[in-house]
Amino acid sequence: MKLSYTDLINDYLANIYNDSLSAELDESMKYSLLAGGKRVRPVLLLTTLEMFGKSAESGLSAAAAIEMIHSYSLIHDDLPAMDNDDYRRGQLTNHKVFGEATAILAGDGLLTDSFTQLMGDKHLTADTKVKLARLISLAAGSRGMVGGQMLDMAAEKSELTLQEMETVHTHKTGDLIRTCFLCAGVIAEQNDEAMEKLDTLGSKVGLLFQIKDDILDVEGSLEEMGKEAGSDAVNSKTTYVTLLGLPEAKRVMAEVHDESVRLVNNLTDNGTAMVELLDYIVTRSK
Repeated sequence: MKLSYTDLINDYLANIYNDSLSAELDESMKYSLLAGGKRVRPVLLLTTLEMFGKSAESGLSAAAAIEMIHSYSLIHDDLPAMDNDDYRRGQLTNHKVFGEATAILAGDGLLTDSFTQLMGDKHLTADTKVKLARLISLAAGSRGMVGGQMLDMAAEKSELTLQEMETVHTHKTGDLIRTCFLCAGVIAEQNDEAMEKLDTLGSKVGLLFQIKDDILDVEGSLEEMGKEAGSDAVNSKTTYVTLLGLPEAKRVMAEVHDESVRLVNNLTDNGTAMVELLDYIVTRSK
């Protein structure tokens, strides 16, 4: 993964919260937002911009907004009423440190503030910002990530079909990842044909990411992943591994990876960094 983009997004995120009405709320939001993490989503957006010859700086506010939304979702996912996790990114989960009420408000703050900082970008036109806000809100809301999370909760202790499971993951995980590609396309002013290709590529990469996550939940460790492995089994969730078996899940992951690489090469002659990022997604240990 392109480390310079990771450093760039980390520096940007570090300067978002400097003054708030509550120091405790500020610390709670920063605790999760600045805890590290892979930053795959913002890096995907910035790397897509690179494919079109655009500067990373032009996509920083959108990339940060998506990462803020992702961080809020992790805070809420970890709550006792949801997945009830103790560790995230190698440290205690937000509610374990700040309490449930503050953790809920920190998630609310990150979600809402993501649009505030996006709209404050002086380098994007008003039309571009409206298009980005619509894409991101659709991906994050009841028709996207939140809806997928609801389907995921409803499916616990149920054995899903492959199609049902893919519907859950398409929205819970995939929509926000797919939107990284679409946002980059909007910023780079791509035509309808290119946007359709980016939509397809983003969907494939979202699937790729989820299959790898399911594999890591079986093969990973707390030291490597920064959270407890095996949570899917504890919560009786249907995953690519439980449904297909580990060898077949790995085979499907490799197939989706290869399809994604072909899509990149079909889209641009400047896709080296994106292919490296796809390679990282399937070889990561956390």
